[in-house]
Amino acid sequence: MSDVDLKSITITEAAQAYLRELLDRQNTPGTGVRIFVENPGTPRAECCMAYCMPGEHEADDLLYPQTSFDAYIEAHSLPYLKEAVIDYNRDRMGGQLTFKAPHSKVPNLGPDASLEERINHVLYAEVNPGLAAHGGHVSLVELFEEEGQQGWTAVLKFGGGCQGCSAVDMTLRDGVEATLRERLPELARVTDTTDHSVKDQAYYR
Repeated sequence: MSDVDLKSITITEAAQAYLRELLDRQNTPGTGVRIFVENPGTPRAECCMAYCMPGEHEADDLLYPQTSFDAYIEAHSLPYLKEAVIDYNRDRMGGQLTFKAPHSKVPNLGPDASLEERINHVLYAEVNPGLAAHGGHVSLVELFEEEGQQGWTAVLKFGGGCQGCSAVDMTLRDGVEATLRERLPELARVTDTTDHSVKDQAYYR
């Protein structure tokens, strides 16, 4: 279980009032909200909130009671929701619920960290700082295990100055792949899905 305190998640009074209005329209007493992060610890992380009818929450969800309704936090998402703020801002169009979670895209390297989270940590902590010098970056697109193959295959996507760069094959083979496989022996293969025919921003052409 994460040591992140539920109270580090803030649902402002304005957001609670707005959510209460929405929940009242469901005409089902006891309806709350469930908060979670899709693709946590990756660049594709997205904070989500859904209605949670009585009894619909998962067994390991964490109850986070609010003033007039219950919020359930997905246990796996909790580290990524540290210091998250859910707010509601009124404007001339009515208003908008906002969700700021500064840790949602940061890989969590606790004892239960997944291989995807560990790959992202290596990419963002070790690989991307070097690529940034050339205006480039790399991210994990897919992770899969092929039938008959021992180990996992990571599919990467290069962007910025790395996209269209004539030296990207060398970068992948001698730099990124070597670093990932050294740090994560479970990886059998690292491939690149980037379309390098697009050379507009390439560092080397």
